[in-house]
Amino acid sequence: MALHGLARFTMGVPDVDATHSYYADFGLTPLGDGRLASTDGGEQLKIVQAPRRRLEELVVAADDSDDLGRIAAALLRMGVPFTRNPRSLRAMDAGTQVTVTVEVRPRLAQHAVDPVPLNGPGTVERPNLRAPGVLRENAVRPRRLGHVVLGSTDQEASHRFFTDGIGFKVSDVVPGVAAFLRCSTDHHNVLVQSSPIPFMHHSSWQVDDVDEVGRGATRMIEGHPERHVWGLGRHHIGSNFFWYLKDP
Repeated sequence: MALHGLARFTMGVPDVDATHSYYADFGLTPLGDGRLASTDGGEQLKIVQAPRRRLEELVVAADDSDDLGRIAAALLRMGVPFTRNPRSLRAMDAGTQVTVTVEVRPRLAQHAVDPVPLNGPGTVERPNLRAPGVLRENAVRPRRLGHVVLGSTDQEASHRFFTDGIGFKVSDVVPGVAAFLRCSTDHHNVLVQSSPIPFMHHSSWQVDDVDEVGRGATRMIEGHPERHVWGLGRHHIGSNFFWYLKDP
């Protein structure tokens, strides 16, 4: 019995059509009605109309109804309102203004990626051959949703909501600033940071390796230099490779 990952999220934006086109170009597969899918996670993003860009709903996967009962009891002790049916539970975090839905869902099965041979000091796995990443020509497709970063007007209360209430675990904390929280084996699935307004900073999508990060981002900024924000890089906390891009 446990939480086991982010299932999907709904994002509100002022321009639905432009944002939908962006994420299709990003590599997600359109499903109709503003919904898009990753290759392994299935439907993981829905885009809806809103006055400003914001995270409307975050869906977290759980193993069974016992998890819902545990969460309901915790939220009741905390005085947080919620609704529940046999397969899901919904509650809102006041600091981020995000509705979190916990759903009973099967665990996501992903096939392992074949390791890429590397050359380095003292190790030569690829003699007289180019790195395979530079030879790839296929489109980069995100395999699944990794994490979301949220701004909260009450960071400590949001931290408690996600951990004491929903059941996330703490991976790292920047005291008074941010908390890296997980509901899977990833380093973090939600990052809650202190901010003057509730907002969604970014979503992160997982690909096979650092070459796919570079190829995918390069493809996105070809002809659209305004999309580039920051990258290629690697975070100190989490150790994940990244390239930040700006959606409409």
